[in-house]
Amino acid sequence: MAHFKYDGRNKQGRKKSGKIRAESKQEALQSLRESGMFIAHIEEMNGFLYQEIRLAKKVKSQDFVLYLRQFETLIAAGVSILDSTYILMEQSNSKSLKKVLRDVAEELEAGHAYSDAADRHQDVFPVLFINMVRAGEAGGNLDEVLQRMASYYEKQHDLKQKVISALSYPFVVGLIALSIVVFMLSYVVPRFEDMFLSFGSDIPPFTHFVLNIGTFFGVYWWLMLTVPVLLVFGYQAGQRHPAFAYYTDYYKMRIPLFGKLIQKAALSKMTRTLSSLFNSSVPILQSIYITEKIVGNKVIEQALRKSADSMEKGESMAEPFRDHWAIPNLVTQMIIIGEKTGALDQMLSKVADFYEREIDHTTDRIKTLIEPIMIVVLAVMVGGIVTAVAVPMFSIFEQI
Repeated sequence: MAHFKYDGRNKQGRKKSGKIRAESKQEALQSLRESGMFIAHIEEMNGFLYQEIRLAKKVKSQDFVLYLRQFETLIAAGVSILDSTYILMEQSNSKSLKKVLRDVAEELEAGHAYSDAADRHQDVFPVLFINMVRAGEAGGNLDEVLQRMASYYEKQHDLKQKVISALSYPFVVGLIALSIVVFMLSYVVPRFEDMFLSFGSDIPPFTHFVLNIGTFFGVYWWLMLTVPVLLVFGYQAGQRHPAFAYYTDYYKMRIPLFGKLIQKAALSKMTRTLSSLFNSSVPILQSIYITEKIVGNKVIEQALRKSADSMEKGESMAEPFRDHWAIPNLVTQMIIIGEKTGALDQMLSKVADFYEREIDHTTDRIKTLIEPIMIVVLAVMVGGIVTAVAVPMFSIFEQI
C-alpha cells in the first residue's frame, strides 16, 4: 500500500487537500472520484515514513530506454502487448527489469490494462510514461505514443549524460588535485619541520601557516572521510523540506559557469515534456501538473504551478513566466505565439531543440575552459606549498 496526497475540489466546489492510502494512484483517484472529489493534482508521498521496504534495485535509465525502443518496435510490428512483454522479459539483461516485466505480464494476463500494470511500478515507469500510455490506449494509437516516448526518453538520457559528463570532469580533476595537496600537507611538508628546527632557522609566517595546516590534516585526517558522508546525508535529509530543496536548486542555477548549464537542462526537460504531452492531446492543465512533478527543479516547478493557477483563472499560460528570472524571454514569447496560433506543441518542441543544442555548446565550452582553470588552481596550490618549504631552506643554506 502507498500513501498519496491530493489537491482538488469537493462537491460544493471548495478547495480541499488531504492524504489517502491505496494500492496505486489509479485506485486512489477512483476512490476519491467516487466520494465526489474533483482531483487537480495527486502524487505519491515518498518520505521515509511512507515508503515500503524494497529490496529490488531501480532499473538503470539506459535499460529503460532500450526496453522502450524494443517495445515500440514489437508493437509496431503487430506483436501483442502480452507477447511483447514476455519477449522483452526474456531478452533483458537487467534483473530488476525482468522482475517488473514478470509482474506486468501477470497483470496483463489477469485482464488489466498495460497502463494500470505499469502504474503499480512507478519506481520504474515514470508518471509521464504512464499517463501517455493511458492516453494512447484510450485513443487507439499506442504504437505512436510508444514511438514518441522512446524518442523522448532517449533524448532525456542523452541530455542527462551530457550534463553529468560536464559536471563530473571538474569534480574528478578537483578531487585528484585535492588529494595531491592533502598528501603533500600531511606527509611531505611535516618532514621538513624537524629539519628547520634542528638548524635553528626562523620559520617565516607563511611557512608556519602551511605547517599548521599539514599538522591539522595529519591529526584530523578522518574528517576528510566523515565530512563528505555527513554532507551527503544532510543534503538528502534537507531535500525533504520544500524551502531547502527550492533554495538548493536556486543557488545551483546561480553557480558561475555551471549554473547556465543546469538552467538550460531544466528548461529543455520542461519544454520537451510539455510538447510531448500536448502532442498526445493530454489536457493542458493535466500536462502542466505532470511536468511540474517530473521536471526535477523546484524553481521551474514553482513557475509551472503559478502557470497552472493562471490558467485556472482563465489567463495565459505564459503570464507568470514574463518576469520570472529563470524563464528566458524566448520561452515566454514562443508560448505566447503557440497559444495564438494553436501550435503550442510545435513551439515548445522548437524551444527544446534550441536548448538541447545550447547544452551541447555549453558542455564543450566548460570542458575547454575548466582544464586551464584547474591547471592554474593546482599550480597555485602546489606552488604555494613548495614556496613555503623552499624559503626557509634558502635561509639554512645561507647559514651553512
